[in-house]
Amino acid sequence: MKFKFDSLLLIFFSTFSVFNVLGQETDSIPVDQTKKSSFLLGGYGEVAMQKMFYSDNVARYAYPQSHKDANHGRFDLPHVVVYMAYDFGKGWKFSSEIEFEHGGTGTTYEIENAETGEYETEIEKGGEVALEQFWIEKSFSQTANIRMGHIIVPVGLTNLEHMPNEFFSVLRPEEDASILPCTWHETGISFWGRAKDWRYEVQFLAGLDAERFNNVNWIQGGSTSPYEFKIANTYAGAFRVDNYSVKGLRMGLSGYYGHSAPNSLKWERYKNQGIKGGVFVGAFDAVYNDNNILARASVIYGHLVNSYAISTINKKLPKAGPFSRTDVASDVLSYYFEAGYDILKLFPKLRNSDDKLYVYGHYGFYDSMYKTDRRIQAKGWCKKTIISGGINYYPMKEIVVKAEYAFRKLDAPYNNEPTLSLGIAYSGLFIK
Repeated sequence: MKFKFDSLLLIFFSTFSVFNVLGQETDSIPVDQTKKSSFLLGGYGEVAMQKMFYSDNVARYAYPQSHKDANHGRFDLPHVVVYMAYDFGKGWKFSSEIEFEHGGTGTTYEIENAETGEYETEIEKGGEVALEQFWIEKSFSQTANIRMGHIIVPVGLTNLEHMPNEFFSVLRPEEDASILPCTWHETGISFWGRAKDWRYEVQFLAGLDAERFNNVNWIQGGSTSPYEFKIANTYAGAFRVDNYSVKGLRMGLSGYYGHSAPNSLKWERYKNQGIKGGVFVGAFDAVYNDNNILARASVIYGHLVNSYAISTINKKLPKAGPFSRTDVASDVLSYYFEAGYDILKLFPKLRNSDDKLYVYGHYGFYDSMYKTDRRIQAKGWCKKTIISGGINYYPMKEIVVKAEYAFRKLDAPYNNEPTLSLGIAYSGLFIK
């Protein structure tokens, strides 16, 4: 379906957000209850070019010997976001965000001459358009705020800091993004605040959908709904605590727990067997930014109860439905560490006031089938080690140019997967 240009503009300027701009969370700014209403408009976006020196054939893991010498390439718009916030005053604030992933989607009506002039709907391009945030907040003080609506679930480092200037890689770190929803957004209620060197947040959310779990991405698909509504037969909770007591360092603990089996459309198939599908996620992350050094660390561990029963049921789901129908692991693990140094500090004559040039290295690991029920055979290709390095150049604080070489190492007999990536991104406020 085609939209008129003025309708598209209406969508743009009615569904934006300002949750996190240039690495600074807006909710960490003290709220002045007496100030006048204000409007904020901003956005972020990424352009990526990649050359993958490995096969993209669907059978490359099933028959690795047959797919040794191959490569492919991609141009992509991973995320393009426009956001808006409005402070009504007296502690009331509105914010929303619309995201175009991979350039959005495109369909059109056309007359098919080869079929006697019939009208057909054609898919012109892939992608996704998602309302990632839409909430209203009441601030009572810096230590007590309540947010209601569609909100970010800040479990793990990448879900907290997902702007393109908040990670070195051209794409979001795959260690986090491969096992958790990213960016994870749910409809619910959040209570948060900040006191001295501590920030806390607790959330009440809808649970995940066990029908959409799989072996490659564990619970990732369970946060989205293919229906016109999000199933909420059971609920979940999430929390995050951050500490800022050391200069230049932020350390955080976050977690999630909720039942997943009852949140399926035909939940009786799980209930009749007494399956609840509890999901536990625990995460630690830290960011250090001082002395010309920028370093990040992230560790995530997850556990799914009833993984064998869920796998057995899911593999029997209808082929026509939006299901992966694969085994699901009981436990997953991911971690990474990256550090960069601003080398322009070594050459003051070459450096302008806002210029930065980070040379960085990255090491990580993730396994979406880290542990499985004894009746489920883990897929060896789900275990990956990531070694990468490159540069991030900031000609100004809103724009970053990236170059990266990443080596994805797999255990034998699977082939390793090197990638060369180039990207440019921005993140900033247009009106403030």
